[in-house]
Amino acid sequence: MTKVPKYWKKAKNYLSKKDKVLAKLIKSYQSPSEIILTSRRNIFFSLCKSIIGQQISVAAANAVFSKFKKKCNNKINPKIVSKLTTSQLKSCGLSRQKVSGIKNLAKKTLNKSFNPKLIKNMSDEEAIVYLSQLKQIGRWSAEMILLFTYNRSNIWPIQDIGLLRAISKNYKKKYLPPEKFVMLLKKKFSPYCSVATWYLWRSIDPEPIQY
Repeated sequence: MTKVPKYWKKAKNYLSKKDKVLAKLIKSYQSPSEIILTSRRNIFFSLCKSIIGQQISVAAANAVFSKFKKKCNNKINPKIVSKLTTSQLKSCGLSRQKVSGIKNLAKKTLNKSFNPKLIKNMSDEEAIVYLSQLKQIGRWSAEMILLFTYNRSNIWPIQDIGLLRAISKNYKKKYLPPEKFVMLLKKKFSPYCSVATWYLWRSIDPEPIQY
């Protein structure tokens, strides 16, 4: 894990002044041991983890990922993954679609038809479109990659159930909260929506989310 994002402290001050609800949440998690958004900076690792974790519980995802990691001899990189057979990957508990997604990712990374180095020069939306061209990676997965792997400061994942639940809880809205209200919050929290998202997540989950 790397250091926390440089913008974090500035973002906390900005959001605290902008919004009373966030000010209260930010104050609630001010302990010296506060665990905040960090990153692995390993896009291939993160994309594999994203594909494996889709549509299953956190516990199930962790179990499958542990088996996958063992198959890779604890070295998750495109060369090693590309050498694994379909049956080896399936034996980890992966579905046919997820096996296809992971093998496709390894192939595209090796032949450079997917080049993660290009992402740093892309806008958030350009990067989401680029990542979404990969098999098994949709908009939500791309947003999680930008938030957790690249630590982009202004990600507001409106398809994320946890974020929508947190908005409903903290702003006394029905679930699902009105889209208009969700977009008003985005405007209010920009350019630090990622930080707002993280604190809203904390309000419904005692464990800090890491990806």
